[in-house]
Amino acid sequence: MSNGHPSRRLVLGLGTALALNALPTFTAHAAPSRPTTSPLVPADVATTLWYPEPADEDLLIEQGLPLGNGRIGALIGADPARELLHVTDATLWTGGANTTLDSDGQFPYGRDDFGSFTLLARVMLHMPGHEFSAVTGYRRALDLSNGLVTTTYTKDKVRYVREMFAGAADDAIVVRLSQSGGGSLSGALILSGTHGETTGVDKDQRLASFSSSFANGLRYAAAVAAAGDGTIAATGTRVTFTDCTEVTLVISGGTDYAPDHAAGYRDPDADPLALAQSKALAAARTAGSRLRDTHVADYRSRYDRLTLDLGGSSTRQRRLDTWSRLKARAADGAAPDPELEASYLQFGRYLTICGSRDGLPMGLQGLWLEGNTPDWMGDYHTDINIQMNYWLPDRAGIGDTFTAFADYCLAQLPAWSEVTQAKFQDSRNRYRNTSGKVAGWTVAFSTNPYGGLGWWWHPAGNAWLCESLYEHYEFTQDTKYLARIMPLLKGACEFWEARLITTTVDGREVLIDDHDWSPEHGPQDARGITYTQELLWSLFGHYEEACRTLDRDLEHAAAVGEVRERLYLPRVSPKSGWLEEWMSEDNLGETTHRHLSPLIGLFPGDRIRPDAGDPELLKGATELLTARGMESYGWACAWRAACWARLKDADKAYQLLLTNLRPWSGGDTGTAMNLFDMYRVSDTRAIFQIDANLGTPTAMLEMLVHSRPGHIELLPALPDAWAGSGSLKGAGARGGFTVDVSWRQGRVREVRLRSVGGRRTTVAAGAKSTTVTLEPGDTVTLTELVD
Repeated sequence: MSNGHPSRRLVLGLGTALALNALPTFTAHAAPSRPTTSPLVPADVATTLWYPEPADEDLLIEQGLPLGNGRIGALIGADPARELLHVTDATLWTGGANTTLDSDGQFPYGRDDFGSFTLLARVMLHMPGHEFSAVTGYRRALDLSNGLVTTTYTKDKVRYVREMFAGAADDAIVVRLSQSGGGSLSGALILSGTHGETTGVDKDQRLASFSSSFANGLRYAAAVAAAGDGTIAATGTRVTFTDCTEVTLVISGGTDYAPDHAAGYRDPDADPLALAQSKALAAARTAGSRLRDTHVADYRSRYDRLTLDLGGSSTRQRRLDTWSRLKARAADGAAPDPELEASYLQFGRYLTICGSRDGLPMGLQGLWLEGNTPDWMGDYHTDINIQMNYWLPDRAGIGDTFTAFADYCLAQLPAWSEVTQAKFQDSRNRYRNTSGKVAGWTVAFSTNPYGGLGWWWHPAGNAWLCESLYEHYEFTQDTKYLARIMPLLKGACEFWEARLITTTVDGREVLIDDHDWSPEHGPQDARGITYTQELLWSLFGHYEEACRTLDRDLEHAAAVGEVRERLYLPRVSPKSGWLEEWMSEDNLGETTHRHLSPLIGLFPGDRIRPDAGDPELLKGATELLTARGMESYGWACAWRAACWARLKDADKAYQLLLTNLRPWSGGDTGTAMNLFDMYRVSDTRAIFQIDANLGTPTAMLEMLVHSRPGHIELLPALPDAWAGSGSLKGAGARGGFTVDVSWRQGRVREVRLRSVGGRRTTVAAGAKSTTVTLEPGDTVTLTELVD
């Protein structure tokens, strides 16, 4: 898992914060800032996933290694003779606004109407004579510390090295080839479209490229270029290099998408082909080492903010390649492998840095595809998946990667508002408001980048999105951000003010949700479902707090507060002893269903918690979570683990982590060779969904630091496997703080708290607690909590 010296204890992630570089979008031309010294983390301490053979070209989604800069991404096969790259652009979507409803009042959900995320290109690096059978000492690796994919091997006594990365500053994917020992490099970079495009070349510029457009009018392009000290040429569909000692190969591309509803989500001034060509040529004219160092400095400015040490692994464990190590950890009676588990958390951070910058957010598969027909169109699912994707950034020290999610919601809001007010009250919609009124905005279960909705209406989807959006404010205390998201919060409240209906419970009039569905099972016309009632309790409370903080809309906030006071709040069934999922004593769905919809008040919400509130409600939530079971899809296990962490049950939370780490080999669910979470949909096919890769690290951090505004708890669910000694530095905490904590034998050794905007909080460790008052930017060491 790491190539560190076997006697060295590894701390995963370096705690050096470098200055952030400006990150241009595809349509920008900002000059990158170049570091003056190499920022590379040395190989003997870098956190590395590695493999002794290339990926199978037909199994790239399970074995390929991912790169990305938040806009363009690639899966890397790393075959010495046939290096295959599946290249994506986050904005390359078919489909459109999708506003014509089906006969049941719901939205069409297909590739032609709703649309789909698709591949931009397939790029092949062909080097004849470098077949895997002809080389020795082969090793491919994903260097998490530096954000690089590397391939090394020996042929005819010459050592060959490939470094691959997706630079944000240069906005391109770079493949850097070098050798030592007097050899030479000859081959070709072949560019192929995936939608029937024709690749052409500019022989003078030594460039290959293509451009095209979809039926929805989206224009796009891709280009490849090369530079080296031998002969560089362009012919057919390829750029060739001959007799070079070092080569820099560059892939660029993009679309004319713009996050602007008024402009139809297009930039009329963008020329995708010209931009792709200019970026490819500009990068190719820069020294490969400078491109790499610029990328590494930018990447590490995020990655290094959090370091994690869960304990030392054995020399034998460290010597294993990553796939062998996963299988060894899953064997019956296997010893804990804390460095493997810490690497999995850092892999989640790596995917987030690579997949989420200042463009579109990560959908079901992030930036990484195996073809043009991803399941569920690779979309943004609003009933857990996109939310789970964005639980991690603030907790993991990379809160600026959350921006893509917030910007997406704001860019879609005008379309969402229009379609809600025009279509939600359609007489065929079984979820329409019986009040006859409609206001504000909501969404369907699926959304695309064009303001389009897909599948069924999801009334509570607006509150679910707002839960995540407001939580980011709780971590940052950034009032400018809070003011930006206020239209989303306010519009969601307005929707529910028009929708809620009155009923009587135990002689008291209360407000409940109208006809609705508890995702994704049970009756489709239930009222007062726990999922929605809990989300509304949070939404209205957050809106009130936001209005007070910003000193605006105070009259509306007061009215929303009165509505909140009248909400029906879920209770425990006297029959089952579980927290009710519906306003019924009976369980109306599947006992072990994958979704934990009724437990949203436990996680990520705060209404149900061990240290306050109604003990009966807490017990009912615990009983329901127990009934849901410990086996499910990866994302469902991640959610379960986060809930058990909230309940301070370290054993169950850790067990679910190990469940997700089981090596996938055709079973129902598990971790693939490349650490992607997979689950089986048939005897011959499995699906990658990124949410488990991001939700499981979130649960791990919740096991080490739990926070809510005004309260931080250290090591609430520390499992025995990590209890010997360890440390976590740079973890985010709600209320506006970051936390450094180290421990030994399960007891806190040192605590440092830094304010990033917070001023006052209580910090607890076991039976000890202290109240801290800080000014933003200040740091304090809390000796009161040390045993």
